[in-house]
Amino acid sequence: MTAPALISGLSAVADRYDVLLSDVWGVIHNGRESFPAACEALARWRAERGPVILISNAPRPSSAVHEQLDQLGVPRAAWSAFVSSGDATRILLSGRAPGPAWAIGPDRDFPLYEGLDLAFAGPEDAAFISCTGPYDDEVEGPDHYEERFKATIARGLPMICANPDIVVQRGDRLIYCGGALAQRYAELGGEVIMAGKPHAPIYDLCLGEAQVLLGKHLDRSRVLCIGDAVATDTKGANDQGLDVLFVASGIHGAETIGESGLDAGAVERLLAKDGARATYAIADLAW
Repeated sequence: MTAPALISGLSAVADRYDVLLSDVWGVIHNGRESFPAACEALARWRAERGPVILISNAPRPSSAVHEQLDQLGVPRAAWSAFVSSGDATRILLSGRAPGPAWAIGPDRDFPLYEGLDLAFAGPEDAAFISCTGPYDDEVEGPDHYEERFKATIARGLPMICANPDIVVQRGDRLIYCGGALAQRYAELGGEVIMAGKPHAPIYDLCLGEAQVLLGKHLDRSRVLCIGDAVATDTKGANDQGLDVLFVASGIHGAETIGESGLDAGAVERLLAKDGARATYAIADLAW
């Protein structure tokens, strides 16, 4: 497996691509503050090269995340369009309406269900599970749900997971996401259905949006995916045959960033462990 080429900024590859598909959490913000150099790089790309599509495993419709980006200081100039796992998951949920669904997740994720005519019930009466994450991601993880999952698996309930991420960076902490609960559900023998990264539906939406913004045929060899998570960002792009810029300082930063900066060997080992490949690697996204 070819090692990723180390680059110091997007300018090193700007002439090779027409479109960026950029992850959000861990690349342009950490849930508490934005990364100015990364935002500046995307804004410059958009101004000089072409569309920037933000591709996120946020379990809400993308329109519901715009305000969060504004609050975190991510400038609108840094992106052309936003596609979320929530957008792709709403298509799955609409096909199962009226349910009822056992909805696992915090109240802030309920925009996912607006306009879908879904009914809701507890685990004893639901027809399926819709999971956006733990009810309280500050304190809960998969262990808190295991006994209830065993009961719903015994009833044959499938789980639709709106956020395939296992963990996400919040400030200087890693917190559990919906993917961690889905992973446990599958380990216990339950059926899990997902549309976000690394699965194809979210990429179909993104590439369709990119072609509209380009106004011409989209050459997939000139699309660059940027992300910090091997299991979702890198593997998802690999499955689509798209080039990848791996941002090492995100959720894998403790493994790949040493005292002297980016550890190329550590990045290679991390990718190889999951059978993933990246075209390029960078410590932090910058121009």
